Amino acid sequence: MILSRDAIKNGLVERMVQAAREDGFMNPVTEEERRESLRTMLADHIPGQSVWVFGYGSLMWNPAFHFAEKRSGLVHGYHRSYCMWSPGGRGTPDLPGMMLAMDHGGACRGMAFRIAPDQVDEELDIVWRREMIGRAYRARWVTVRTDSGTVRALTFVIDRRYIRYAGKVPRDVQVAHIATASGRMGTCQEYLENTVAHLDELGIGDGPMHDMLERVRAYDGPAPQGRWENGRWLATRS
Repeated sequence: MILSRDAIKNGLVERMVQAAREDGFMNPVTEEERRESLRTMLADHIPGQSVWVFGYGSLMWNPAFHFAEKRSGLVHGYHRSYCMWSPGGRGTPDLPGMMLAMDHGGACRGMAFRIAPDQVDEELDIVWRREMIGRAYRARWVTVRTDSGTVRALTFVIDRRYIRYAGKVPRDVQVAHIATASGRMGTCQEYLENTVAHLDELGIGDGPMHDMLERVRAYDGPAPQGRWENGRWLATRS
């Protein structure tokens, strides 16, 4: 499943979150919390100016919002990481998938999108309905270094207090979950394939992602085992 702008506006993400909530794996933000988060991030934004948004995962290749310009760029202080369990979108409670997020440390190449001044309110509302519907991320302003200069952009980083934050999972465990897990939005491998393909299209080098894809394609083992304990997935290698 590829999220479209219309689907987000029509509440698809909210319905998916509600289904995950009924399964006991989601504590969604309220409408007021989501709006307050956006207001807070725009507190020092000057009306009449553009806003940049930095994407590092599916937001790179499927932004689902209108933008006036895009540039590839580098952010220091965060790195792209498989650090979040997904028991719903691309996994199940019995076999959760793993999803990408930006975690602290290192650097990350991605895509920066400029939203035109007259579209900031509407398009950022769509971005927030897509990214900030749960409690996994914290919105942050970051500096993006591009070939045409630096820009200040909004992005979304993992909240390490989030109950499904996975931390540093052994690579073989990551591979097993990504190779075998699937959910309402499709398979983890499909997501990885799309991300690597678009990194290549955009000319964004990321050796760890390519290495992960090679390992996932070569995986021929069983589905991994584990259990939920106090809301957290405890993975094992067998």
